[in-house]
Amino acid sequence: MNTLLTAIVLWLSANFGLPSNYDHPRIEFVPASKIFALRNNIPSDSQPEFEATSGQTGQRETVAVYVDKANTIYLREGWTGHSPAELSVLVHEMVHHLQKKGGLKFECAQEREQLAYAAQERWLGLFGHDLLHDFEIDPFTLLVSTKCMY
Repeated sequence: MNTLLTAIVLWLSANFGLPSNYDHPRIEFVPASKIFALRNNIPSDSQPEFEATSGQTGQRETVAVYVDKANTIYLREGWTGHSPAELSVLVHEMVHHLQKKGGLKFECAQEREQLAYAAQERWLGLFGHDLLHDFEIDPFTLLVSTKCMY
């Protein structure tokens, strides 16, 4: 995994000007319910209560999350990295890791997503894929997901 993470760091640095940092994050494979809880700041002690309803929130499904304080990327159990789409999820989360390591600041959490989605889209494009077809993320959803709405 370290070799893969190093290659992603090199690619992100060369293509997006992110700082090259080789202090790689931890990678954990967890159930979808854990990723949902981490993404939505739901305390772990209340997870059993929401597991039955987590799929009914109306939100787009979160497939991975980077937690700054834990210096960890949480990927869904079963993630193998054997497809461009799966690898693009890791690319997206590595952007957040490098943003943190580089001390980059953002007005809001959504602004931080702009570069992560741009990198993910470019990675997918290398293989003839895109966010719309692989993740059902259309341009409007992408716009709303990456802009500060004050």
